[in-house]
Amino acid sequence: MEARQRLRDSRVARLATVAPDGAPHLVPICFVLVDDTIYSAVDSKPKTSPALQRFGNIAANPSVAILADRYETDWDRLWWVRADGTGRRVDGSNERAVAVAALREKYAQYADHALDGDVLAVDVSSWTGWAAVPDTSPAPGR
Repeated sequence: MEARQRLRDSRVARLATVAPDGAPHLVPICFVLVDDTIYSAVDSKPKTSPALQRFGNIAANPSVAILADRYETDWDRLWWVRADGTGRRVDGSNERAVAVAALREKYAQYADHALDGDVLAVDVSSWTGWAAVPDTSPAPGR
């Protein structure tokens, strides 16, 4: 699926959650897609607090959206992809290990950053996307 591949290849996306008071909360994230789950980890970069608002929001309302896009001055190259799903804090050590390994493989920067904070999982239930000019290249393996 073109939308999945575009998201998989993106280096940054935006995570949208809903605060308990109903206000939207949007943050940029580094992430990795493994099967139908998107993972993002709290890394060692400085934070205001280790208790990130996104986890409180998800505990109150697990519905989330993740958006990746490409903007260029050549508008024939514009696209966006949204993955809607259910967010959760990863509890299992095996799933956490898979997520951290995949994040380290995608982002060389994580070689120098601890990934010992919480891990967010988004189980994707639907994909939406748009492209100014759809990708017509054959899918891998065809």
